[in-house]
Amino acid sequence: MKKLFFVVVCGSCLLLSSCDNNAAPSATSPSTETEKMSGQSGVQDDVSQKTVVQIAIGSKDHSTLVAAVKAAELVDVLSNTGPFTVFAPTNAAFDKLPAGTVDGLLKPEKKDALTDILQYHVSVGVYKPEAFKDGQVIGQVNGSNITVQVKDGKVTLNGGATIVASIPASNGIIHVIDGVLLPPAAK
Repeated sequence: MKKLFFVVVCGSCLLLSSCDNNAAPSATSPSTETEKMSGQSGVQDDVSQKTVVQIAIGSKDHSTLVAAVKAAELVDVLSNTGPFTVFAPTNAAFDKLPAGTVDGLLKPEKKDALTDILQYHVSVGVYKPEAFKDGQVIGQVNGSNITVQVKDGKVTLNGGATIVASIPASNGIIHVIDGVLLPPAAK
């Protein structure tokens, strides 16, 4: 038994000493999006239900939103436990904005404005579609509120953006919307 223990300890030491934590990455090692991510967003989990961020990344209709979330450095925040309700504008919704708006907001010097707009699309908590009530006011992460309108089973936000689909996530729910919500002007 002592010999087996000695062999295991020596083998472990040999393995540990052969690891070079300061080694440069191999030129032949593949680079993936997951490897570039750090924090909560970098956690590899192929078994659990996807987070709101993972769902958005996997949607061809939300590439503009994903680019904005990355530019605002909100990927890790939205990958955390939540729960979050995310009102996710489609690419077509962003296309409705005046020309140059999105490109302008993606510039580093506009990060604060972009973050404010994105946080206006997120609520803490899970608001399921059947729970929306006409006239309901929901506080958003940026400190402002949105107002819900329900008419003939159709849910709109702030009188403009319509919820076209709802997708549950491991850390909340995504409501796909056909318009971009713009926060009220600061007072």
